Amino acid sequence: MLLGPSELRTLVEAYLDDLALTPELGTLAAPMRHAIGGKGIRPVLCLATGDALGSPPERLLPAAAAVELVHSFSLVHDDLPSLDDDSERRGAPSVWAQYGEATAILAGDALLGEAIRLALSYPTVSVARELVDATLGMIGGQWLDIRDEGAREELHRLKTGALFSASIGCALAAVELPEAQQGPWRRFGAELGPLFQIVDDLLDGDGSVLDVGADEARRLADEAAERAHARLAAIDADTSVLGEIVDGLASRTV
Repeated sequence: MLLGPSELRTLVEAYLDDLALTPELGTLAAPMRHAIGGKGIRPVLCLATGDALGSPPERLLPAAAAVELVHSFSLVHDDLPSLDDDSERRGAPSVWAQYGEATAILAGDALLGEAIRLALSYPTVSVARELVDATLGMIGGQWLDIRDEGAREELHRLKTGALFSASIGCALAAVELPEAQQGPWRRFGAELGPLFQIVDDLLDGDGSVLDVGADEARRLADEAAERAHARLAAIDADTSVLGEIVDGLASRTV
């Protein structure tokens, strides 16, 4: 029987809580752990994909945790005064506000390093390659953002969509699914970033809402969810949990 999103999230949280960080990091572990938390959508997607492919969650946990650590790294750096200048994250001081800018930079760097270390624990480098490609995409999206360049869709495809796609791609790599069978899964993964971002814009009242208005943005979000479900319907596996996650992304209120 497939595990539900809440059960998968519990597994990820326990794995991250027990994760032994590289000893050389010493007391930097505290600001690193301060950065980890949140909804856990990306690692849950990774685990749910592996589960749908018949792989036990334990096999996917290093890949799922690596995805979450990359997400945490990106938030730590995005919050810095030189970028978004956010002093609060999830109702608490952001890492730089709590520990200082220099510490936040190092903590973000270390989170990325730990993510790569986890990804390289697999027999092949495929998981690490997925993660590095996504990280470079995110950085490219942030570069477009600070320079106010490119279309909004391209910025979101990189800054938001790259890691959502990698949540699926890392699972495919971890279970060593043959490349010839990956197409439907990757097409599903490509729909998740736009869905998440448009709903985020609706919640924040910016981005797509400023471009096209709230009603049109809601329609675009609903269409993105419909496309994601259509992609799942083309996959020969039990994707019911992934469908539940899509519904949660489309209807979320926080």
